Amino acid sequence: MRSFLTSGAAIAVLGFAAWFSATGAPAPRVSDAQPNLEAKVEQRNPWTDLDLNNDNKNFQFAIVTDRTGGHRPGIFEKGVEKLNLLQPEFVVSVGDLIEGGTEDPGRLALEWSEFQRMVGNLEMPFFYVPGNHDISNMPMFKEWHRKFGRSYYSFRYHDVLFLCLNSEDPPKQRPFHFSQEQRRWAEKVLSENQDVRWTIVLLHKPTWTYVEADLEDSGWADIEMALSDRPYTVFAGHKHSYAKYVRNGRDYYMLATTGGGSNLSGKANGKFDHVVWITMKDDGPIVANLLLDGVEDKNVRTLPDPRKGK
Repeated sequence: MRSFLTSGAAIAVLGFAAWFSATGAPAPRVSDAQPNLEAKVEQRNPWTDLDLNNDNKNFQFAIVTDRTGGHRPGIFEKGVEKLNLLQPEFVVSVGDLIEGGTEDPGRLALEWSEFQRMVGNLEMPFFYVPGNHDISNMPMFKEWHRKFGRSYYSFRYHDVLFLCLNSEDPPKQRPFHFSQEQRRWAEKVLSENQDVRWTIVLLHKPTWTYVEADLEDSGWADIEMALSDRPYTVFAGHKHSYAKYVRNGRDYYMLATTGGGSNLSGKANGKFDHVVWITMKDDGPIVANLLLDGVEDKNVRTLPDPRKGK
């Protein structure tokens, strides 16, 4: 709800503040940025201040991580239900949405149909990012393009750039790869969006964790270089284990699972099912990991009216 009323006559905050100051009494703390807030303001008030945490540049979105790689039925669907309770402005992914690993068009059609049915239950937009299970081979790569068009893309919201990458470009380049075309595209997008306040990078594989990988040959070094002069945060999945890293002075996150294979051995091992809740502020994202068994709807406990029938 964008406004509230106290008991008694509701007086618009700003108008009342002007009158209150004219009486010679100390002016109350009132924000000019809250035109929809109405409250009766007195010399002493039962609140700390009226500067609500609702700057229209601050927004919330959610990230879902690996559903597959030994998926456990019903978990991702549970995540969708929780997200509908939380109502983020949109949801993004870091890939591994279907099991894949096949060239059978019939099986692929069934797997994508199942996944699209699940995300179709979301009450907000969902943004796809491919993982190795989604484009395991060239037929799957072509099917992705047939269904979704681009395998890497960007969008911008409230002066935040979202850079959605494909770490399997082309498939079967181990451990990951970004084509020359994708590298040039990323450099161009970043060059054209130098005025953003933050950049969120989404990809499937946590490239920085592969000590054996050649970051230059794979193309990741080029993308990191293009990012280096701006504030940014990176989110990836794939290894089904949560960890935060600090690299190049920026936060890099490797996420756990939203239904993917896991022994669920707990927070100490980074093994749990979660969705990530992001509040975007001027000085960067505030990251909250919401474990799926910690978010319940209003019916978590319902009792009958004890006076019913009296």
